[in-house]
Amino acid sequence: MLKVNVSLFNLITLLIFGLIPHQLNAQSYVQGEVIVKLKSSPQSLQTQQFFNKAQRQNQLVLKNSFSKMKMYHFAGKPGQSVEELISDLRKDPNVEYAEPNYFVNKKDLHGLEQTYTADEIRSLSANSPYLTTGADIHVTEVWASVSVNETKPIVAIIDTGLDINHSVFSDSNAVWVNQNEIPNNGIDDDGNGYIDDVNGWNFVHNSGYMLDDDGHGTHVAGIVLSVGQDIFANSIEESKINIMPLKFLDAEGVGKTSDAINAIYYAIENGAKVLNNSWGGPNYSGALHEAIVYSYEQGVTFVAAAGNAGTDNDYVPMYPSSYNVPHVISVAATTDLDYLASFSNFGHSSVDLGSPGVFILSTIPGGGFGSSSGTSMAAPFISGVAAMMLVESPEMLGYQVKEIVFNQADTLPQLNSKLATEARVNAQAAVQFAKSSVVTTSQPNYSFTNEDRQLASSLAGGGGCGMVAKLYSHMSNGGGGTPGPGGEIGAWYIIVILGIVSLPLMFLYYLRSQLPEESRRHQRFKIDSEVKVKIGDKELIGSVSSISLGGVQLNTDALLEKGSIVTMMISSPDGKEQIDVNGHIVWSEQQKSYGVQFERTTESLKEKINRWSKSLKPT
Repeated sequence: MLKVNVSLFNLITLLIFGLIPHQLNAQSYVQGEVIVKLKSSPQSLQTQQFFNKAQRQNQLVLKNSFSKMKMYHFAGKPGQSVEELISDLRKDPNVEYAEPNYFVNKKDLHGLEQTYTADEIRSLSANSPYLTTGADIHVTEVWASVSVNETKPIVAIIDTGLDINHSVFSDSNAVWVNQNEIPNNGIDDDGNGYIDDVNGWNFVHNSGYMLDDDGHGTHVAGIVLSVGQDIFANSIEESKINIMPLKFLDAEGVGKTSDAINAIYYAIENGAKVLNNSWGGPNYSGALHEAIVYSYEQGVTFVAAAGNAGTDNDYVPMYPSSYNVPHVISVAATTDLDYLASFSNFGHSSVDLGSPGVFILSTIPGGGFGSSSGTSMAAPFISGVAAMMLVESPEMLGYQVKEIVFNQADTLPQLNSKLATEARVNAQAAVQFAKSSVVTTSQPNYSFTNEDRQLASSLAGGGGCGMVAKLYSHMSNGGGGTPGPGGEIGAWYIIVILGIVSLPLMFLYYLRSQLPEESRRHQRFKIDSEVKVKIGDKELIGSVSSISLGGVQLNTDALLEKGSIVTMMISSPDGKEQIDVNGHIVWSEQQKSYGVQFERTTESLKEKINRWSKSLKPT
């Protein structure tokens, strides 16, 4: 019989299901839309000729332009696929590149895990000086050391919007105000192309109303603000910074690359010095890359969430955090104990440093507070630190901000080989260093090079794996240049395609069948026993409601982080003996409860559980 090591099985699973979704995600773009970069300036004859041909002959509709970057966003004629459109455009000698308008999405993990009213927060704050995170990143020291300046650094929150009426933002006067725009007069007073953009812009609905119909942007903005002041205080202080809300993610947390570029461009043109980007996707975009290069040239700081797939960005990039522009800060999520969060992406070359990202408490729409987890929550801590540095040193460029944040971070052994700095941010150290630093007026040159990824063929115009799509195209044409019988695909063609797609699943099923029965399935028994759980230096008391040779179902009111290593002392049903065992936290979506999976099932552990189970009922 073939013996298969469980870790080998898990590795193969990761390879197959890690690579296949990446191929599928490569097709995640807006149908019928493209972004085009031209070689010539907007005023040139070549550009005018291109537009005449594009609009009259190819029936393209201009949706937006980024003239300073010579980029344009087009919609194609009805029925034309993105692949066909890009193929045609690339034949034009004035086109530098053409690409799809990719989708991106927010980078939180659990959404809002628990919500609190303002009164509940103030009750809790009596027992904790800083509720946003348990990790010691020295934020309270920043509160006391930084004063409000007349000119406040602007942080653009490129996200799902903002509840600008939340008391934390309204009472602190934190929300950016466009002084050149008269509210609600229906006129573009400042001539920037946006009517009544008093506090920012909603690129989803094309308005100045910053509705946060997801909650993500409001939560992120609260974290940024919390670096400079106590957002849970009874009396909110004047904000030291301005928050510029730029909504480009919809109610589902999904947005378009074209709108992200618009938001970046808007932020820079309206004075933002820090751009927070708690969103991303697996698709490389030359247009987005170039927009970020433009932000570098303007001296701003660009902070991006590394992603929540628990994968290595060195091998599977996540954009925009994986763009190698010198001012980009790619942020991983760390726990209260300064370990890498189990869900966080990492990368010794591509992810820069850690920041708290587990059960982070912050503002939510409607005036309340809530906790959430993800690299989305880790990134705004860095943006807040950058903003406080600019309060102390307003002329500092983004590249120098990044250098100081890195050099002043706390190096931690548990982050060794995971992150470029192998460190977690230290807010106080970075801000204090910026206060006394001589401002560098220049930064390294960076030359943009488009990676020019080829667009995978689609399956019958609907996306899919490139290999399957090519086979589909080949067979639907009779294997050559002529159509098959009747112009239709035979049943056996479909079987071949399904067989290719199913091979990885069949292989995994076979491997799984070779695993010892004990590795695949354990009988679970009902139990009601006390358990003591130790996580780092914290100890909790809870109960277990089921037990097997593989683990237990854990009942506790505490918020636990998936993947955390724990030590447990489980009492027997009669209370006369106990089991001491190590494991890690898992979450059962079906049961809506925590579990602990044993790290190692010893013979002694098996003997005790088997003996206990004789008096227990199976679940």
